[in-house]
Amino acid sequence: MFIFANLKEITMKLSQILTLPIQKAVQQLFDVSIDRVEFQITRKEFEGDITMVIFPLLKVIKGNPIEIGTKIGTYLVENVDEVIRFNVVSGFLNIVVSDDYYLNFFKEIKDNESFGFVPVSPNDKAVMVEYSSPNTNKPLHLGHVRNNLLGYAVSEIIKASGKKVYKTQIINDRGIHICKSMLAWQKFGNGQTPESVGLKGDKLVGNFYVKFDQEYKAQIAELISQGKTEDEAKKQAPIIQEAQQMLLDWEAGKPEVIQLWKTMNQWVYDGFAQTYKNLGVDFDSYYYESNTYLLGKEVVQFGLEKGIFEKDADGSVWIDLTPDGLDRKIVLRSDGTAVYMTQDIGTAIQRVKDFPDVGGMVYTVGNEQDYHFKVLFLILKKLGFDWAESLFHLSYGMVELPSGKMKSREGTVVDADDLMIEMTETAGRISTELGKLEGYSEEEKAKLFKTIGLGALKYYILKVDPKKQILFNPEESVDFAGNTGPFIQYTYARIQSILRKADFDLSLAVTELELHPKEKELLKQIELFPDVIQNAANNHSPALVANYTYELVKEYNSFYQSVSILGEENMTNKVFRVQLSQKVAETIKSAFKLLGIEVPERM
Repeated sequence: MFIFANLKEITMKLSQILTLPIQKAVQQLFDVSIDRVEFQITRKEFEGDITMVIFPLLKVIKGNPIEIGTKIGTYLVENVDEVIRFNVVSGFLNIVVSDDYYLNFFKEIKDNESFGFVPVSPNDKAVMVEYSSPNTNKPLHLGHVRNNLLGYAVSEIIKASGKKVYKTQIINDRGIHICKSMLAWQKFGNGQTPESVGLKGDKLVGNFYVKFDQEYKAQIAELISQGKTEDEAKKQAPIIQEAQQMLLDWEAGKPEVIQLWKTMNQWVYDGFAQTYKNLGVDFDSYYYESNTYLLGKEVVQFGLEKGIFEKDADGSVWIDLTPDGLDRKIVLRSDGTAVYMTQDIGTAIQRVKDFPDVGGMVYTVGNEQDYHFKVLFLILKKLGFDWAESLFHLSYGMVELPSGKMKSREGTVVDADDLMIEMTETAGRISTELGKLEGYSEEEKAKLFKTIGLGALKYYILKVDPKKQILFNPEESVDFAGNTGPFIQYTYARIQSILRKADFDLSLAVTELELHPKEKELLKQIELFPDVIQNAANNHSPALVANYTYELVKEYNSFYQSVSILGEENMTNKVFRVQLSQKVAETIKSAFKLLGIEVPERM
């Protein structure tokens, strides 16, 4: 009736320990049976490790909330070993948990390097996560970077939560936009290849996409100067008509067009592979629009037979979703050709055929496609696929620069490769200015700069809720203070320095110890990690993992400033504090691994 365990704020374990005793207390003290108990984190200004909210009980218990809380608190102190004292503030029962509870917890996890991660259950259905899904007419840009980082991190987080995950993408390798690059290369390329010009293949092809647009605009302007309207000029420009003819030739299977298409696409695939490697993302399977664009047509007939789809007089096939608050959507044109929706229906079905253990899919696609996925998921549900109940659109906001929106056709995008190079160079410059590189070889510096630069980029993007738009500032992201990747990496490196200096056996067991308040707060933060992973997986939000890590690091730095670690005279305290530091470092590393971010041993 009343439990709401907010996993962003409190540990499942502690709420589970206290729920049953509180239910018994309410039954014995007030002769009332309750199904649920509401918990929340204790506010900083009050003593306590977890807080029970009294107000919901007032619906079934008459009385003063302070008196009710005091009675329940007294019962807990007398009957629950973990509870040592309490205080009541208004309608909130703040419960103080014993040091032994936290020491026992630490003993359980100290040597568990997989702490927080749930083993994959062979009986659970797998999840397929789609991300990247680029066009083969241009290199990956900043928007693709956010897409890839989100998709990869969500995949890793869902995997850590205990599910098998398949990472996939669908490559948009056909259509008029592909033909534009091909035609421009034919006209202006003079036989250039990536090898002949020393350029990554995706960049070379992207240059010709920009070249097409420049030539197209010039021809439009010329036709307008001859008296054509803008609409007439756009349709009659020779270069667009040639591109449209090339598309028809491709669909007809004209050998020389198909060969050129294969050659230029391979240039792009090779370029993408290099970018993915540098970005640190990978895939288990690939789908290509050139193979999937006919999928789904057979499903249309099935839908017609079941009365899910309806055929208009002109032969086109539709689905009426107005009763569901949407609109009427075409799934097959009057000439029998499929639309994107049909293709997506067919591709989803094909994926389940290819991977029979898949029970759900996550589509990492920008928020401009929100409506498309509402329609797609609803159609698949109406077609009767049980896995359609477990489809999720990981919708994300656009990434913009201080200078404004990016435009591929005009060549004003921020290239993903160039961005990674810039981040590495920025990290190098700032690190050098801070003067923290004594004793590093040039090779070690280069590796460190890349680790810091890419860590800064990934963290800056992933710490933001996916639904929110990002204004990306490279300089700001490489700040060594505040909620940034380098700040967290620096804390990890600081702990590694402590561990290197520790001249004693870290495997020593610490049994009896009175915890410093800062030690207890740090243990409480570590205890949250498994719940954070589950919550991030359920919400498809790497931001929860990123910001948890920042909070952990802030708590550790407060601990570091407040107590002596290696300088502590009491050996038991010293050993425990170094062990606790080590566990914090392990948790940082684990959390950052989920985000695809490396941590340096020195910094």
